[in-house]
Amino acid sequence: MEYHKPPLLKNGAHIRIIAPSLSTNLLTPQIIYSAKQRYEEMGFSTSFSQNCFECDDFQSSSIKSRIKDLHDAFLDPTVDGIVAAIGGYNSNQLLSHINFDLIAKNPKPFCGYSDITVLLNAITKKCGIITYYGPTFSTLGQKELDPYDINYFLKTLSQSRPFMLHPAEFWSNDAWYINQITRNLIKNDGYWILQPGETSGIAIGGHLGTFNLLLGTEFMPSLEEKILLLEEDAEPANPREFDRRLQTLLMQHDAQKIKGILIGRFEKNYNMTKNLLTKIIATKNINPTIPIIANVDFGHTEPHCTLPIGGKIKIDSDTINCIIEIL
Repeated sequence: MEYHKPPLLKNGAHIRIIAPSLSTNLLTPQIIYSAKQRYEEMGFSTSFSQNCFECDDFQSSSIKSRIKDLHDAFLDPTVDGIVAAIGGYNSNQLLSHINFDLIAKNPKPFCGYSDITVLLNAITKKCGIITYYGPTFSTLGQKELDPYDINYFLKTLSQSRPFMLHPAEFWSNDAWYINQITRNLIKNDGYWILQPGETSGIAIGGHLGTFNLLLGTEFMPSLEEKILLLEEDAEPANPREFDRRLQTLLMQHDAQKIKGILIGRFEKNYNMTKNLLTKIIATKNINPTIPIIANVDFGHTEPHCTLPIGGKIKIDSDTINCIIEIL
């Protein structure tokens, strides 16, 4: 199945910030101010949905409020793109309440990551439109934001021509939302080539634990002919948890027909190493000819690239070199 790309974000575009998971109320005034400034520097204006600052006992808001904000963002003719404020834990509460016909008739770029995984993949599956696994509004609230985030956000959502995805020069895993001043930059050792190969396919996935919440539901996309995007956060997971979550996904009936896997960088406290990950992959019944590339710049470390859920990705790798192209 071919998925349709929503209209590109042009200079002057209006971005609506919604909170389908945790509340925007969790963000400090300074993070909100800095993030708004980043969008303005990109040439975009921002507005907040009616209920995105509502905050209940679960640091979220009611299903009714979140669904209204989601639907309003797609229906509002002045809104050109939609970005999730932050991730969280409960986006899957919304799935059976979403009017997918409404979204399909009003396609717009929708971007987020982590818990937003379920919404992105469900919308792509149900509506046939590409969504975007990339930085949330809160991500852009970093005072010391790596230009990598903005560069790939614009490449993916504002241009139609193919481009290469290159590794960031440095990465970090600081609690920047607590301390914006002290940042520990780590030299990036590049992509980890776990299995070489050449392929192209449609990208699906995101946060592995969240993606697996779709298994057995009508919202789960087919794995056949797909490039899997997989990443994890360090709370409360570890290499053993990644192993069993991956095992569950790969036991699906169509998993043998996947065309490649891209694995995002693990957080420092996850304690994943290239050696451990290689051993985990070796225990799985995966076609040995498909490329598996890890340590890619998406997930819960900084910086983030932006990847199209439902978009086509090409991978060309030998045992030393790897090219990833967003088509």
